Amino acid sequence: MKFIVTAKSFRVLGLITLLLSGQACKNILEEKVISAIGNDYINTPKGFEDATRASYAPLRSFYATQQGLTMTEFGTDLYATGSDGSYKGFHFYDTQLNSFVDILQGVWEELYRGINTCNAVIGRAPAATGITDVLKKQRVAEVKFLRAHYYFILVQQWGGVDLRLTETLGPTKKTSRATEADIYKAILADLESALPDLENKARSSDYGRATKAAAEHLLARVYLTKATSSAKAADDYAKAATYAQNVIANYGFKLLPDFASVFSQGAGEINDEVVFSVQYTSDPLTNAASAPLASSGGNTGGNNLHLLFGMQYDTQAGMVRDIAYDRPFRRLRPTTFALETVFKDRVNDSRYKKSFRDTWLSNNPGTFNTAFDKSKLTVTFKAGDTAIFIPGYEMTLAERAKKPYQVLVPSAYSETLFLPLLKFFDPLRPDKTYEPGSRDFLAFRLAETYLILAEAQLKLGKTTEATAAINTVRRRAAWPGKETAMEITPAAMDMEMIYQERGRELMGEQIRWMDLKRWGNLVERTKLYNPQAAVNVKETHNLRPIPQTQIDRTEKAADGSPGFAQNPGY
Repeated sequence: MKFIVTAKSFRVLGLITLLLSGQACKNILEEKVISAIGNDYINTPKGFEDATRASYAPLRSFYATQQGLTMTEFGTDLYATGSDGSYKGFHFYDTQLNSFVDILQGVWEELYRGINTCNAVIGRAPAATGITDVLKKQRVAEVKFLRAHYYFILVQQWGGVDLRLTETLGPTKKTSRATEADIYKAILADLESALPDLENKARSSDYGRATKAAAEHLLARVYLTKATSSAKAADDYAKAATYAQNVIANYGFKLLPDFASVFSQGAGEINDEVVFSVQYTSDPLTNAASAPLASSGGNTGGNNLHLLFGMQYDTQAGMVRDIAYDRPFRRLRPTTFALETVFKDRVNDSRYKKSFRDTWLSNNPGTFNTAFDKSKLTVTFKAGDTAIFIPGYEMTLAERAKKPYQVLVPSAYSETLFLPLLKFFDPLRPDKTYEPGSRDFLAFRLAETYLILAEAQLKLGKTTEATAAINTVRRRAAWPGKETAMEITPAAMDMEMIYQERGRELMGEQIRWMDLKRWGNLVERTKLYNPQAAVNVKETHNLRPIPQTQIDRTEKAADGSPGFAQNPGY
């Protein structure tokens, strides 16, 4: 059984709308629209469960969405912009990135909606009846995990924000910015107090709920991030290492033998490597977008990542758009640095071949003029013939002329033609125009746990142990028989290895911008490896602009200055 959150409305004191969910068993949605719910509904067994489930819903406003991807992968050393789409200010770091951007407002509001729902569950739990103390503690622990998760996203993106740990019962203009140290203190307090009451297993019996393993992985990530923040402490790396080791040793997780199988759709989404995933389904009501993001076009419902990495294959010889190759929205394309340096080793490392699509089979047979491949004038295809091949190197004109298909070489890459990332494609959609995807988003997986451990140990001076941790990930990534060749020695274990290994393993998985920020090299590496962004990126961009709506809704200070300060430079 998968734990499915559905969209419902729920009123608290008639003033604050909380996003709540129903319950779906055997992956079948049973939607019951409830309106004018009394204030005491949350005190009932059903109401308390609904409120807990509602606390998970804002995860779907950030993970596997256009807005979440925009805020985590655009404008980094690994990705540049394609020819299509909006929000390119996040790539270019120009004046388009400002406090009025609607997706910034939408994500901000959704995260605080989630926080207030969590606050309601925690604050009202003592009065809830008809639920055992053990289950009540578990549910409170789950929402503490979620509240910490939401604040962790907020502090990484915006720095110190409004810290609210009790339910907001009515409209207020009194807000203020806490320090980063205060936010991290609250995050860690939530996670560490939740550990004893979360399910002590790798996978919840109601799959998708937070477990102790998920909380320990998040703790490892939080401590690793805090270690380079203004709130850093001497023992941050040691604690990150300890929590990562707990996840690796105590729950039975294991890396799948094949890197590609980690991203198998359907039954394969629930596997031994997944520590925590954000749940999606094929039901459009379940995946319905919330109002702030739906109105901005920021979320069409469902897992949207399948839309955002494709190239414009459907205008090429022998090809038309279909379900398998997806809609070519062309939002993100790999940088030259990503392809030629990070994924340079293709003899021993399988992740280049298994991360990117390099072959298209004709679904539109016939004879056509060639477009980008100047080695031949025409090509002829039967259905299923190779129509496009990307060799990944500058194949000579003579070599290309021998191929009965178009060959796209690096010198011909463009904002429309490039290597698409394969991880999120969704061939199970009902038709070729359908946008909401049904894949779960793998928010935490064991390979990242090993990489967290490797980085923490390296920072602690334990280079041999760090090398062993990173080699575990590298051996799994090897082509069969190349495992030994993939291992590195302690002499090669440094932060550049960490930077690149996280790129190879976690490409596109909504983490790179936060990685660069916490390493303190967002500006440096973006200038070096992303020509589009190099001109404008500066230290200001280590934080996002506070949404103007938040500033405008906050009561001004006594001297007339804004009560909620904007981040410097915006």
